[in-house]
Amino acid sequence: MNWQQSRLHYPHQWLLIEAVQAHTETDQRIIDNLAVIDAYSDSAAALRDYARLHHAAPERELYVAHTDRSELDITERCWLGIRQSA
Repeated sequence: MNWQQSRLHYPHQWLLIEAVQAHTETDQRIIDNLAVIDAYSDSAAALRDYARLHHAAPERELYVAHTDRSELDITERCWLGIRQSA
C-alpha cells in the first residue's frame, strides 16, 4: 500500500505505519510501500503503541502520521554515522 491509498482507507486518522519498502533521496526518506499497523483517533494512543513496538523491535522502520497530510515528509538525520529517520 502507498501513502495515498492509506489516506483513502483511513481518512482523518492517525496511523502507525511500517515502511515495507523505502529508500533515501538526499535527506528525505521515501516510503514506497507501507503496512498500516493500526489507526487511531488521537495521537497519544498512536505514539504509545509506537513506543512499545519500537522498544520491542528497534530495527523496524515505524512512523506515526496523520492522513490529513497530503505527503509524508520524513527527514533522515545522521548522527555519528548512524541513520535515524525523524
